[in-house]
Amino acid sequence: MPNRTVPPASSAAHKLLQRIEKRRARLGVIGLGYVGLPLAVEFAEAGFHVTGFDIDEKRVRGLNRGVSYIQDVPTAQLKRLVRSGYLDATTDFSRLRQMDAVNVCVPTPLSKTRDPDVSFIVAATENLAKYLRRGTLVVLESTTYPGTTEELILPMLSRDGLKVGKDFFLAFSPERVDPGNPRFGTRNIPKVVGGMTPACTEVAVQLYRQRLEKVVPVSSPQVAEMVKLLENTFRSVNIGLVNELALMCSRMGIDVWEVIEAAATKPFGFMPFYPGPGLGGHCIPIDPFYLSWKARASGFEARFIELAGNVNGQMPEHVVRLVTEALNRRGVAVRGSKILVLGVAYKADIDDMRESPSLDIMEKLIEGGARVSYSDPFVPKLEFVGHRMQSVPVTPAKLRGFDCVVVATAHKGFPYGHILRYSRSVVDTRNAFKGKRSDKIIRL
Repeated sequence: MPNRTVPPASSAAHKLLQRIEKRRARLGVIGLGYVGLPLAVEFAEAGFHVTGFDIDEKRVRGLNRGVSYIQDVPTAQLKRLVRSGYLDATTDFSRLRQMDAVNVCVPTPLSKTRDPDVSFIVAATENLAKYLRRGTLVVLESTTYPGTTEELILPMLSRDGLKVGKDFFLAFSPERVDPGNPRFGTRNIPKVVGGMTPACTEVAVQLYRQRLEKVVPVSSPQVAEMVKLLENTFRSVNIGLVNELALMCSRMGIDVWEVIEAAATKPFGFMPFYPGPGLGGHCIPIDPFYLSWKARASGFEARFIELAGNVNGQMPEHVVRLVTEALNRRGVAVRGSKILVLGVAYKADIDDMRESPSLDIMEKLIEGGARVSYSDPFVPKLEFVGHRMQSVPVTPAKLRGFDCVVVATAHKGFPYGHILRYSRSVVDTRNAFKGKRSDKIIRL
């Protein structure tokens, strides 16, 4: 039995801890995307019976056939867990009443005004409140602003007079998923957990300890919520710094990649970050705005964070300027030119296109009159700005037909030797041609 950090505060906590430690607890996961499905799989691997809840009927049908739609979850593993009866999925949220613990892993996008959109969290919590039974643990994993768990979820779950820490248990534990990372996954990324009461923290910690390698308890949900925002705001601000440095070095005729590589030789006081065509993924482009929104609501102006967001948001436009420069060198106008964008996923060797800067670059080029194609081995088809597009093979014959090639995502599988040899001009936003010298290349 795992060591406990505090004694359980109620008989309900004691009973739930026993069910968890004996693997008798029924677990539910709401939201079966990049966060929820890997988490459900890990709990099922630990010997729990796990039910996934999602509003996407197609996704649920596929999961119940054992077909994975998440790159980090192998279909063979999923099929084995489904066939063994440890994992199933449903669109029937009334089955929440059967669960002993529920993890909420729903999206938290930004509104058009770049304010937090917590509508998915509200919808999930309304279902939980409808079917919540005494003794249930609820853990929110969706990234959100500090105070969400206490100010939004707690009142909804307490409507019928249920007392948190006694009748039910509530905690926040930020997801830290990095899609496509071969070294760190759900199981071995340390898990931060903050409960509404010591008993809430204890129950949530023990649940995660049944499968995850390291669990880090903190004093409150607000601390856990802020941890997630700090992590990604830290990255956003530092990427903003090197993006601004890249713009500066471009004006001065200095190779920013060489500067960073040399600076990284310092064994202390420096951590290398790298410029790029813009921020992608669900977290880094979005989380800092959650933090700055909460800061404004508290009467504080987060100028540093918002400045970094503005710098990062301008990078796709800068890439378009570099494409224009590359075309001008050859006397070609943007309007009517043929442009090939390499990579539409937001980072290398995954199929995730959420917030991908490649899409912004393509849209701006199309608006300028360019004829844009793309190549991405992980995204064979794409519906984009009213067009249905298919990935173009990167062959010598195809490369010769484009006026400019833009390396927007540096997938390892791209034939970079052929790209440099057969392309007329190349805009390299990822330092894919590190060490290569050619008049064809314009680097970020």
